[in-house]
Amino acid sequence: MTIWVNEQIDPSGILYSCIATSDEEQAKDCHESFQNNLTEAQKLAGWVVQLRTVESWDDVPVSALKLN
Repeated sequence: MTIWVNEQIDPSGILYSCIATSDEEQAKDCHESFQNNLTEAQKLAGWVVQLRTVESWDDVPVSALKLN
């Protein structure tokens, strides 16, 4: 099973927001939304959005909103 993990990380490397799902299309939509919702000031300050995959729900950050 592939689980898609969307993460929004602040400039100090702290995970600010995280959503995980096993639905690839939903994950891609979420990733696009995360990117579009970053302000220019956040981008310049070093905020990043990343989409990655894991193989187990055990590998998803505890703070994540898990959509299944």
